[in-house]
Amino acid sequence: EAIEDYIKAIEINPNFSVAYYNRGNVKRELKDFRGAIEDYNKAIEINPNFALAFNNRGYTKNNLTDYSGAVQDYNKAIEIYSNDAKSYLMRGNAKNELKDYSGAIEDYNKAIEINTNFVEAYNKRGNAKSKIKDYSGAIEDFNKAMEINPDLVKDALKEYCRDIQDSTNAIELNATDANAYINRGTAKYKLVDKTGAIEDFNKAIEINPNLSVAYFIRGNTKCDLKDYIGAIEDYNKAIKINPNKADAYVIRGMAKYKLKDLSGAIQDSTRAIEINCNFAGAYNLRGLAKSALGDRNG
Repeated sequence: EAIEDYIKAIEINPNFSVAYYNRGNVKRELKDFRGAIEDYNKAIEINPNFALAFNNRGYTKNNLTDYSGAVQDYNKAIEIYSNDAKSYLMRGNAKNELKDYSGAIEDYNKAIEINTNFVEAYNKRGNAKSKIKDYSGAIEDFNKAMEINPDLVKDALKEYCRDIQDSTNAIELNATDANAYINRGTAKYKLVDKTGAIEDFNKAIEINPNLSVAYFIRGNTKCDLKDYIGAIEDYNKAIKINPNKADAYVIRGMAKYKLKDLSGAIQDSTRAIEINCNFAGAYNLRGLAKSALGDRNG
């Protein structure tokens, strides 16, 4: 109904830029992103200095994963009005998606300079700092965000960063501490730094080639990266070291299932059931594999 009113307003005054802008906002809320962009385009055509229209068009491009286009719109919005903390925040978010973490941090810095209590900017800057491995800086930002609004920042994020810092300190004291690398790799994994996680698991294995857990969690990380063949190789090694770990058979079976090796998935899930007859996940995997092979009753 709101859209109908905006249509009427535009019929009466085709140069009513605010009506196009407002209609675009409604379309965006309805997830008609392309329709919203058309309206923002028209609002900007009528009023080329309409900073909010550039901002919201950028936000909508973000929804369409056009992050470069979003940055361009935020650039224009900031050029028109340079004192809007939210514009810097949103441009920082788009840069973050483009993996321009340093550029994102610069924008979050500017947002915080304008609004020193901008909790979301501290939170986002903390996330970006964790991506460039500035974990102590990330912890500081999460602490500040929690100081302003304790409900916004997940304690887990701060805890993962602290775990990384503690593990790094342990490694500096003893560079041959395989468990410290495993702990740091696990924290990086939870922060979605999967490449960094694998590097740490590699180092742990280099120090202790008989550490089954290192192969197991490196395999899990490779699975997340869709490197199922590499994951299976790691699970093979984990199982060779510890042949009674039911989890390893199920996870290896899942990797085989992803590679359409259905017989292999059934063999692994069956072995897991032999080790632990109450392993629900093993029965589930075996059912999936049998179903995919056409054995609906097995």
